[in-house]
Amino acid sequence: MKNTLGDLNDHLFAQLERLSDEDIKGEDLKEEITRAKAVTDVAAKIVENANLVLQGQKFMKDAYDADKNLPKMLEGE
Repeated sequence: MKNTLGDLNDHLFAQLERLSDEDIKGEDLKEEITRAKAVTDVAAKIVENANLVLQGQKFMKDAYDADKNLPKMLEGE
């Protein structure tokens, strides 16, 4: 897989390093801050999605372990 949560972590730390660059000032700093906000917004959605997948996996395991039927909307084809 090309993009992982580890890759996301690397991108976030790279963004932090760019924000920590004391040579960036004025408009360049404003642009970097805007970019950082966009990166963190997207990162939050990626983490939210990963959490949803994890919750789904836990639910499936619990349902399987308890020998329960899945709700119709969650059943596969």
